[in-house]
Amino acid sequence: MTLVVGQPAPDFTLPVAGGDTVTLSALRGQPVVIYFYPRDNTPGCTQEACDFRDRFPDFTAARAAIIGISKDSIASHDKFKAKYDLPFVLASDADAAVCQAYGAWGEKTFCGKTSIGLIRSTALVDAVGVVRMIWRGVKVKEHAAKVLEAVKALS
Repeated sequence: MTLVVGQPAPDFTLPVAGGDTVTLSALRGQPVVIYFYPRDNTPGCTQEACDFRDRFPDFTAARAAIIGISKDSIASHDKFKAKYDLPFVLASDADAAVCQAYGAWGEKTFCGKTSIGLIRSTALVDAVGVVRMIWRGVKVKEHAAKVLEAVKALS
C-alpha cells in the first residue's frame, strides 16, 4: 500500500529519545511534520536535523510538531539530540513498520549500489490527521524551508 495525499495518516506509537513514547493521534489539533531519515550522526541526516532545529521557532509559531524517525536505537537518538541540541522528538522505528506504512522503506541507490533501506522522506499531516503533502527522495538542502512553507499554507 502506498501512502497518498488526502488519506488518513497511519497512526503509530513509537519510543522516543528520553524514554517516553509518541503517538501520532495524540497530536491531533496541530499539523505534524514526520520526517524519515536514514541514520543519526551522518552528514546529510545531521544537516537535515539541524535545519529543522534552526527553523523550530517558526514551526512552533505555526503550531506544528516535528517528529524525526529512523531505525536507530533510543540510545543513539539520545546522543544525537544532545550533541546537536535538537528540540523536537526523535522516534525509533526498529522494525521499520512505520517507515513501510509511510512509503519510506524500500529500494534505493547510493553510490551506484542498490539496497533496501530507509528512503529520506517527509509527510505533512494536518490537524485532523490527513496527509496533506509527501516528499520522497528528499534532497536535504532547503528541505526544511519548503516544509515550513507547506505548514504555513495549511493555516
